[in-house]
Amino acid sequence: MADPSSVDAKENKFLKGSFAVVGIMSTLVIYGVLQEKIMRVPYGLNHEFFRHSLFLVFCNRITTSAVSFVFLLTSKKSLDPVAPIYKYGVVSISNILTTTCQYEALKYVSFPVQTLAKCAKMIPVMIWGTLIMQKKYKGPDYFLAVLVTIGCSLFILFPGASELSPNRKERESTVWGVSLMIGYLGFDGFTSTFQDKLFKGYDMGIYNQIFYTTLCSCILSLTGLMLQGNLLMAIDFVSRHKDCFFDIALLSTVATASQFFISYTIRTFGALTFATIMTTRQLVSILLSCVWFGHPLSVEQFIGAVIVFGSLYARSFIKSKAEKPLPPIHKLDEEASVPFKVIEQRGFH
Repeated sequence: MADPSSVDAKENKFLKGSFAVVGIMSTLVIYGVLQEKIMRVPYGLNHEFFRHSLFLVFCNRITTSAVSFVFLLTSKKSLDPVAPIYKYGVVSISNILTTTCQYEALKYVSFPVQTLAKCAKMIPVMIWGTLIMQKKYKGPDYFLAVLVTIGCSLFILFPGASELSPNRKERESTVWGVSLMIGYLGFDGFTSTFQDKLFKGYDMGIYNQIFYTTLCSCILSLTGLMLQGNLLMAIDFVSRHKDCFFDIALLSTVATASQFFISYTIRTFGALTFATIMTTRQLVSILLSCVWFGHPLSVEQFIGAVIVFGSLYARSFIKSKAEKPLPPIHKLDEEASVPFKVIEQRGFH
């Protein structure tokens, strides 16, 4: 007869696991669909496109900053910055550039292309880790990085039929889109590595780091909008298109919520479980985008996707067998990078 306490423990773990999986999958999949809708689908009878990506960054960051401030107050922890403000600012600037490149790239490449390209972020993370943290990586790390790069290259260089449609040539520019994704990967790798250095160099709590980084991001993104003269234009756009306002509000909400699901998952089940969930989430996001927004995959793209996700799942398996974890691949956004890179060098979406 089974021990009742053991059964209860298993049920409790199952419930916690289900809560984590449903939370991460639902928020980040919704986040991915919304960001593609906002940046690639026209609004209103005149088919106007929303072009103010920095405004999305501002909305996401101010929401996250407000929520983290509430958590700091309720936890009765010190509101004083732990590190010099300029170090929060460095992370903030890099993060703003990361997210802006991510949103801007959606004007030129499809969401499936962008999502799969994000899997190659392990390469800049390894480069920045070597330069900033003096880390050393092993042969399997480089082998997996090469495999992921090959898979991503196939996905980008052999677009599906919808990407070659004549009526979309003005919106599609693979060269510029790929350049923005390279910028995204470079800035994202720097952000995660520098954040990792901050956590190791200072006794810094998660909400303290989140609050001051996103607060700096709010100030910088608002300043950028005002200097560009886009703030009033963005407000005018969302005031004329209520559905766009709703999309942006929901985007900011799920981006913030995803960060707390991520933090909960890593604390409760560890980075390996989180990495597996994130890999599955990326696969689901690509499939959903292909169905929802009409992005049929070419044969080469399908092969590229198999190579990438096969490599990522293989990495999770190898990591579970190793005594020491391999270097991290994934990060938030948004995502939602977004998005709180506290563990495994992940960032804001």
